[in-house]
Amino acid sequence: MQDILSPLIDACQWILEFWHDLIGGSWGWSIILLTFTVRIAILPLTFKGVKSMQRLQTLQPEIKAIQARYKDDRQRMNQEVMAFYQREKVNPLGSCLPLVLQIPFFISLFYLLRSNEFKADISGNAAFGPIDNLAHTVSFSDQPVLLVTLIVLYVGTQLAATMVTAFSADPTQRRIMLALPFVFVIFIVNFQAGLIVYWITTNVWTIGQQLLVKKLYPKPERPAEAGTPTSAPARGKPPAEAAAAAVVADGKPAKAQKASGDGNGGPVKAPPRSPRKKKKRSGRRR
Repeated sequence: MQDILSPLIDACQWILEFWHDLIGGSWGWSIILLTFTVRIAILPLTFKGVKSMQRLQTLQPEIKAIQARYKDDRQRMNQEVMAFYQREKVNPLGSCLPLVLQIPFFISLFYLLRSNEFKADISGNAAFGPIDNLAHTVSFSDQPVLLVTLIVLYVGTQLAATMVTAFSADPTQRRIMLALPFVFVIFIVNFQAGLIVYWITTNVWTIGQQLLVKKLYPKPERPAEAGTPTSAPARGKPPAEAAAAAVVADGKPAKAQKASGDGNGGPVKAPPRSPRKKKKRSGRRR
């Protein structure tokens, strides 16, 4: 894995050195700016993923109708749903792409912080606030308060990021995502302190990014279902007023329709006159 990610590891090291040479100070700030650099680089894909997710939300009624139609044949249901995605030109995994792209950078930073070369580069300036060395793990026996603080910051920011990103997810899926931060604690305690700083920073970025996305891309309204009446006369309204306010399908107001003739659009015909009966003459003809 390290050999495969070698170019990305070198890229992370170059970015860290660039920011450190530019601003100086602790390498912790360089790790934070590395996080910002990665998130800015994938920002266009993030916005594209948001549009894809919103598009899926508007298509949910059609997708549920397909699932209900083929609920007894799961294979056919999956085929029909995928065909529907292709017809609508929407990618159901588009919203996951920005998250997937962050994983290689996270793993690359993990290997970089473990390398002897990078440890030698940051020696003498490896501290960041209460953290003694960003390239080392925080031991509970040596610094229990610091480790607990980092874990609380990670879990808190991860939960907040999950709540703002998965607000429209399925309830079961939402509960699973909210439980994952507590599961990851087992692995977090064995990571280098610099990696925990990176993870907390990316969580904070996600929270701010989602709040911005909600303003730039508000939740789309679902289209009205076919056959749903658009308007109805108020209860108790006189029939004459209701007829005058209604609009027929061809765009003519009801008043014009009334003037033009009967309900079928033809002219109003007067009722036929009853035939005149001939009077019967009495008597003889002279």
